[in-house]
Amino acid sequence: MDSKRGWLKQSFGKRLNAIHSWNAWILLLLTVTGIVLSIGAIRGDLGSFRVTIKQLHIYLGVASILLIALYAPMIRKHWHQIRARRNQRANLVFVLALLIGWAGSGVILWQFRNLPPALNNSALFVHDLLTWVGVPYAVYHAISRSRWLKRQQRLDQAAATARPPAEQAVQTPAAASAIAAAPNQAPGATEDATARRTAAQAVIAALKESPITRASFLRIAAGLLLVIAIGPAFYRWIKGAFDTGGSTTAEYIATDGNRMLPPPAPLPDSAAVVGGGAQGNFRIYTVTEIPAFSSDTWKFAISGLVDNPSAWNWEEFLKLKRTVQVSDFHCVTGWSVYKCTWEGIPLKQLLAAAGVQAKGKYVKFYSGDKVYTDALSLSQANGDDIMVAVLMDGKPIPQKLGGPVRLIVPQMYAYKSVKWLQGIELIEKEHLGYWEVRGYDNDAWVDRSKA
Repeated sequence: MDSKRGWLKQSFGKRLNAIHSWNAWILLLLTVTGIVLSIGAIRGDLGSFRVTIKQLHIYLGVASILLIALYAPMIRKHWHQIRARRNQRANLVFVLALLIGWAGSGVILWQFRNLPPALNNSALFVHDLLTWVGVPYAVYHAISRSRWLKRQQRLDQAAATARPPAEQAVQTPAAASAIAAAPNQAPGATEDATARRTAAQAVIAALKESPITRASFLRIAAGLLLVIAIGPAFYRWIKGAFDTGGSTTAEYIATDGNRMLPPPAPLPDSAAVVGGGAQGNFRIYTVTEIPAFSSDTWKFAISGLVDNPSAWNWEEFLKLKRTVQVSDFHCVTGWSVYKCTWEGIPLKQLLAAAGVQAKGKYVKFYSGDKVYTDALSLSQANGDDIMVAVLMDGKPIPQKLGGPVRLIVPQMYAYKSVKWLQGIELIEKEHLGYWEVRGYDNDAWVDRSKA
């Protein structure tokens, strides 16, 4: 209660400055943590610390919302104070829109388990877009409002004040001497000479007047540098965000590092892409360097608590009976790719052929990167739509998307869909996968009602 009274006893200006300062620091920390979370290449290096950073990002977002609530009763008075300052009003509207947009989309992403994937996907787009726009604007605002730049502006204003107005008639000693030396000149001639001198001085003064102050030049330069530095990356992001046809998959196929011969021949439904083609774009995440594979050395095995352990080379693996299914792909970070046409071996078909023993309660999956693992209970693994996939939309799964072979668990978040799958083991006790031991939920159902 005392702290509340102390806050209210402060002057309006001090409270406004305090909120502005707190918001600046929170925005800085949100930017740093958000950038760290968005870099897929360092996910593995961060390990469990990534979960801590994510929680910190959420707490900072909540603090930002509290600041908005704290500022809300002050908006009317603040708006009245800056009524004659159009630029400040525009800045206030823009900043509030950014903060409210960030907060709203952030809350949706925070509560993703309780909301439909389509809403999460839209919220992620809004959150990213506002970050691309808001962070550079905040940097520019910080530069343009810096003390050093304000000092430059004061120097410019002082110089302008000291300079005589161009239109003011200034009678220099030379002009006075010229008038005194011609006492017999007619009044009209004297006035004409004075007018000509004043006009000449106006021209010189106009030439001396800089069309742009140093402070303005520095603001423009800062803005241009930000555009040059961030513009190309923003263009690539916006191009990918609005390209919902999954065209980046073609780029991954063109640069594929795998050398798997012969390529799998698609079934008719797969070749026809019965799902219509992936809608959306995959984001590339990995906890290791992306591995490359060759059919000369590639192996796939199923072992553990089974009656018929087996191992296949590439050509043998391609002879296994495959099916085609259409399903969506949901990432725990909020994005989704819809209507993918997958072709592969149903997992329950492999398990049935292997003959699971009575002690086998869990199915453990091994990635070919030799680091990543995950697991499903036996009842989960026997789901009708769980597939060991070898083709997507009628084409071999590219290296960057987990090919040549990956697990697909459509009704769970994608960290369960192990990339570069090469081994399956039936085990008796529950296994926590790579991300689960680092803080992710072992329950990865997209629809929580299935848990």
